[in-house]
Amino acid sequence: MPEIVPFKGILYNSELLSNASGLICPPYDVISEELQQQLYASSPFNAIRLELPLESDPYAAAASRLGEWLLDGELQHDPVPAIYPYFQTFQDSEGNWHTRSGFFAAMRLHEFAEKKVLPHEKTLSGPKADRLNLFRKTKTNISSIFGLYADESKTADRVLKAFTETHEPIIDALFQEVRNQLWRITDPALIEQLQQSLLQRSVYIADGHHRYETGVNYRNECAAANPIHTGHEPYNFILTYLANIYDEGLLIFPIHRLVHTLDGFDAAGLKARLQEFFTVTELQDRAALKTFLEHEQSSYTYGVVTSGNVYGISLNRDPSPLFDPARPEALKSLGLVLLHDLVLGRLLGISPEAMAKQTNLVYVKDDREVFEAVAAGRIQVGFVVKPTTVEQVLAVSETGEVMPQKSTFFYPKLMTGLLFNPLD
Repeated sequence: MPEIVPFKGILYNSELLSNASGLICPPYDVISEELQQQLYASSPFNAIRLELPLESDPYAAAASRLGEWLLDGELQHDPVPAIYPYFQTFQDSEGNWHTRSGFFAAMRLHEFAEKKVLPHEKTLSGPKADRLNLFRKTKTNISSIFGLYADESKTADRVLKAFTETHEPIIDALFQEVRNQLWRITDPALIEQLQQSLLQRSVYIADGHHRYETGVNYRNECAAANPIHTGHEPYNFILTYLANIYDEGLLIFPIHRLVHTLDGFDAAGLKARLQEFFTVTELQDRAALKTFLEHEQSSYTYGVVTSGNVYGISLNRDPSPLFDPARPEALKSLGLVLLHDLVLGRLLGISPEAMAKQTNLVYVKDDREVFEAVAAGRIQVGFVVKPTTVEQVLAVSETGEVMPQKSTFFYPKLMTGLLFNPLD
């Protein structure tokens, strides 16, 4: 694993943290304009004002605000370097409770080519430019990346569990029905235990690819501008949340595909084309589709929802010839890749460029939204997919390949505003 170190986090003062639910927000890339307005109204100190300001120059506004809050005492530097356990407790769509456990640390940045930190999704230039401007102006990690490691022995998990069971959290905040608890570990012996237990392990980026690549770019800029660069400056590290893939609370939700505004779309014609490649099962409703997807073992199994019809489809032939020939072997076991290449691409005629620009596609996390959008006439057809597994994420990452965008949704999102990491 890349070097992980404790750091002197920036946190809200204890008075503000007594109502921390009004201070935290999701990361920038999942915040709608409506939610942005709601978060602004929730508190004059909500982290949205740093993560995604409303001002015409959001980067200058975030930097100015961060400086003011530090000067006035709303934010404070921790006096001692720490590692911060962070647990999120939530219910899934079936009402089952889960707790995902992990911790925040400062993690040394590495180029992906070094194979110490591995991505699994493609990135876009726009979000990276946006985040780089925020890094430059604030000189602070406002939000964290989400990294995974594989430790079947669960050594670090036991350390975290023992500590959190005997100490009160410094933050206990509820946001959108998810409980967020943060602790502070400053004991050098415990910190060394965590570091040593993870020493030989790789880190796989679950969420925050754009922020991680931005961190590398920012480090390179700072190093080039620093004549006495040593490699130990704070900008060589990035705020990272680390969780074990063997943690029972680690869940990946599927991201479903909704198709709209295709010229000449014909639902009956699509069904006939699907029958050339798939066994098509007519289903009654959403509940029947859920049962179908749970019982079908093939990765190449999907739900299809059109006006008045619900189908379960499962590939009935060798998938190899059906993929785009340019696809690497590592991706051909993924159901989403076949859906894109065969169904969206060949059968519906959506080009890779249109998919990348989301010209005819909308992505949603809840299958209820698929049925609602079809019923309301907002889309022509919805595809309900199975979730990508953690094992698939790791397998693709280890080959050096990346999945299509919107392949994974790790739930819940990490909250921004629990703590910040200074880079100067």
